[in-house]
Amino acid sequence: MHVTALAPFGAQVTRLDLADVAAHRYDELAHLVAAARVVVFRRQTIDDAALVRFLGGFGSLTFTDGETPVAHAPDLNVVTNVGRLTPPRSVFHTDTSYVPRPPSLTALRPVVLPSKGGFTLFSDQILAAASLPPQFRQALSGRSVQHQATGPDGLLQGTRHPLLRRHPITGEAALYLSTPQRCIGIDGMDAQASQRAIAALYRHSIRPARLYRHAWQAGDVLLWDNRVTMHRADHDGVVGDRVLHRGMVLGEAPVAAG
Repeated sequence: MHVTALAPFGAQVTRLDLADVAAHRYDELAHLVAAARVVVFRRQTIDDAALVRFLGGFGSLTFTDGETPVAHAPDLNVVTNVGRLTPPRSVFHTDTSYVPRPPSLTALRPVVLPSKGGFTLFSDQILAAASLPPQFRQALSGRSVQHQATGPDGLLQGTRHPLLRRHPITGEAALYLSTPQRCIGIDGMDAQASQRAIAALYRHSIRPARLYRHAWQAGDVLLWDNRVTMHRADHDGVVGDRVLHRGMVLGEAPVAAG
């Protein structure tokens, strides 16, 4: 396995076949993803069944209610722009943060890539926490955020998570957010103050100069730490079909950073 750093964060891995990963390598890979935030495995030829097996080495898989499952691999869901009259809408978010145990890892495998565009962007939420003004970070310490979304049945799903979350491997603190539409309040603040703080923290997290912008290549498999990143698809200027299959590993209940 050969690892090279990406900028401003992330790692690229070559010389590793994800269809044949030895059991003893999963701890190494888990630490790599924790340190790099986002890892792209190049020149892969795996199918959906092999992607499910690979992710299963990190733990149980999980699925978001309301997503479209892959017909022959129901642990995965389809991400696509096919059949749409307008581009999909994508904002920076954390996958399925509104459940008690959000996914720890998310992976994407491209099935069809557009001839132009279709980037995926990532923020580093550990850097976002570390770069907060000290007085602001102190004011947020110990607080939690209500994450909430509407499920496919129309009912609200939601739970509270620490605003500053400790990574279970590195011990680092991450600013744990999703899109402001799914972060509806900070405990100890009134509604207006909460929304102002959430909006400010969100803007702080996604400053363009420190985002990783992934340009897809055939054979890529992208794996990221959903606990310490936010991401979005860039649908501007996409030419052609974009079809990816997504898998997620069940995570632990978030723990507040000290």
